[in-house]
Amino acid sequence: MNPASRIIESGPLPRRRSIPVDVGGVTVGGAAPIVVQSMTNTDTADIAATVAQVAALAEAGSELVRITVDRAESAAAVPKIRDALAARGVHVPLVGDFHYIGHKLLADHPACAEALAKYRINPGNVGFKAKRDTQFASIIEMAARHDKPVRIGVNWGSLDQDLLTSLMDENSRSDTPISAAAVLREAMVVSGISSADRAVELGLPANRILISAKVSDVQELIAVYRDLAARCDYALHLGLTEAGMGSKGIVASSAALGILLQEGIGDTIRISLTPEPGGDRTLEVKVAQELLQTMGFRAFLPVVSACPGCGRTTSTVFQELAQDIQSYIGERMPQWKQAYPGVESMKVAVMGCIVNGPGESKHADIGISLPGTGETPAAPVFIDGEKSVTLRGAGIAAEFKTIVEDYVVKRYGTRHAAE
Repeated sequence: MNPASRIIESGPLPRRRSIPVDVGGVTVGGAAPIVVQSMTNTDTADIAATVAQVAALAEAGSELVRITVDRAESAAAVPKIRDALAARGVHVPLVGDFHYIGHKLLADHPACAEALAKYRINPGNVGFKAKRDTQFASIIEMAARHDKPVRIGVNWGSLDQDLLTSLMDENSRSDTPISAAAVLREAMVVSGISSADRAVELGLPANRILISAKVSDVQELIAVYRDLAARCDYALHLGLTEAGMGSKGIVASSAALGILLQEGIGDTIRISLTPEPGGDRTLEVKVAQELLQTMGFRAFLPVVSACPGCGRTTSTVFQELAQDIQSYIGERMPQWKQAYPGVESMKVAVMGCIVNGPGESKHADIGISLPGTGETPAAPVFIDGEKSVTLRGAGIAAEFKTIVEDYVVKRYGTRHAAE
């Protein structure tokens, strides 16, 4: 066999073409870019706190923000939150998260029903026994009346127990029973798809429906979304629920969502991180953006590549410069984004020694290779693959920032002018 014939092309599988849904002006599904969303953890009835957190999440890049609507005070606050955000120039679509009494809250607070861009309901607790169908129908009819999309959000922690019991009983009578875990996954898939289909029967168009199926186990999440993707064409929201804190939550969410996105599954994502006490809620937005950008699906911020360091880089100069450049880019991005479209795709390299430094710098749009231990104290700068200048002395960081700024203006300013 020709060795070249074994080479596999890089890139994800073709994107699953779901039915696109308009959520307050943001398109989810179809050929639209994968959407980043997040959720507040404030008491929605605390208008000031909720407005502040929604604004922070939106500024960080969340394109949809979900808020809890759990009681009358929360529902009454929703239109005030929307108006306060608009007064601050923040127009991110708000998604209402309803459990147990969503039908009543939407009926009693029509201003809330109108102010929200989307409703999220859980078929496992939208109603119980005889009330389930009527209360589900009430919410769907309200959504249709206000022309709002609905996310059918199944969660294995609050699954429809009647459905699960029925499927378990059916499985026990089968001549070829499957595992309990497989039955649980089937219950989640059936709950999501059957609820979505029922919503269509009740008059809500398929292009106003999304489905999610949240679990906290990585392999189970992958399996359930593969089943969902194969059996319906509704838009899908991805997220590993209760992912956890810190690096554990980041790694688990990235592993699960990364595999699904690579397989072409997923139209919108949330990284459900448990924040540290007093921690920054916007971290989940940044992680979602970094996941999409790392995998090549979207670009949000110029990427700074930096070597991990080794015995050749006992100096901390390259680490400090990499951190400095990353911070500088973050500070400049609000202005750059407005003035220089496309700058978010820029790649910068800050390398620590001669081994990989020049090569990595050539692969970036603009890169610098700092001297390693024992090397000549010189730092060549590469622009678009070609060596441009060599920096020396104590002012390397400031000089390199100036070079980066000039590069942004010349490359992306020219593009802006041409357009």
